[in-house]
Amino acid sequence: MPRLLVNAVLFQLGWLACVLGGNGLWLLVPVAALLVHFFWTSSWAEDGKLVVSVFLAGSALDSFLLQMGVFSFPGDSPLIPLWLALLWALLGTTLNHCLHWSGRRWWLAALVGGIGGPLAYFGGAKLADVGLPLGMWPSLLLLGLIWLAVLPILHGFARLYREQYRLQVAGKR
Repeated sequence: MPRLLVNAVLFQLGWLACVLGGNGLWLLVPVAALLVHFFWTSSWAEDGKLVVSVFLAGSALDSFLLQMGVFSFPGDSPLIPLWLALLWALLGTTLNHCLHWSGRRWWLAALVGGIGGPLAYFGGAKLADVGLPLGMWPSLLLLGLIWLAVLPILHGFARLYREQYRLQVAGKR
């Protein structure tokens, strides 16, 4: 099976496990997906910095949106649940692989982000008991505007880290 297809399937399986399983044992699925990614699809040296950066930046963004009342989760934590943070790490695995095509042009990344981002949140909210206190349409519009910028920015990090990795590998020869 080609590595791009494996990458896409791992992301989807991880997404479903996170959204349907919450913070239970189902979190072993995205952890396994990350391990398979680093041991078979790519490597820690190649994608580790990107995955960690996307995990941290995305978790901060969603925690901010939680504090601003865009999302609500059961409980009263000021931070997003672990399953949602892991979704960001999984997204980080796709930027140099199955979603690489969307980063070739900034406007394409913006378009994919502006449509795909809110749809992922909408699907996740329906399946994972995530509230959208602003209402569905205002939330989707706001998320769409945010994701118009988020995906191009994440692809910018991916390009930067790919170049750093390329120079590092070239320097070792």
